[in-house]
Amino acid sequence: MVYHFHDVGNSSKIKQIHNINDNEYLREDARNLAAFLLRLKSHHFEHYQRIVKTIRLVAPFFGDFHLRPTVANPEKIQLEWTELGQDEPFTASALSDGTLRFILLATVLLQPEEFMPSAIIVDEPELGLHPYAINVLAELIKSASHEHQLIISTQSVELVNQFDAEDLIVVDKQGGSSTFKRLETASLSEWLEDYSLGDLWKKNLLGGRPQS
Repeated sequence: MVYHFHDVGNSSKIKQIHNINDNEYLREDARNLAAFLLRLKSHHFEHYQRIVKTIRLVAPFFGDFHLRPTVANPEKIQLEWTELGQDEPFTASALSDGTLRFILLATVLLQPEEFMPSAIIVDEPELGLHPYAINVLAELIKSASHEHQLIISTQSVELVNQFDAEDLIVVDKQGGSSTFKRLETASLSEWLEDYSLGDLWKKNLLGGRPQS
């Protein structure tokens, strides 16, 4: 499954009203997040709680999701949430773009095993995330990668710093074709005594930077 969460603007599908029975799996753009979370809350409550608690790590104001059919049509649902200690529901439009993206990522990486794709591809998950949220995201990625193949494309120094050299594949374009190079800690050991992987990337010692 290829997940692409760039569009979380006011017109994004995740902020619209959707069919409540569209809950077989989390779709690639997470348009059915509310329906999927309702299924988790009803039948996989332990996983649902883990998602909520993880969201609170980066958004302490977050209380819970407010999952219910719409008043106008019980076959439809819209993503709603409440602040911690409050009962007034807000729609997804009241969340910052970064918070909403983290909610999507946490749901992907903490969903029950039966819903997890064998391979997960996420494009630039760091967009709009606070540096601390990127640290939490890295731990979620590492945990999920024990049982599943994860391919994460990133341009984030902060995210790269959370991983070992062997976790990274540097992509460059040469002669009109993409080249892929896996890094080795041994060849970088002297550099890594004084610098992080992100520092080496910024110094153009790893590749993966624009070239004329």
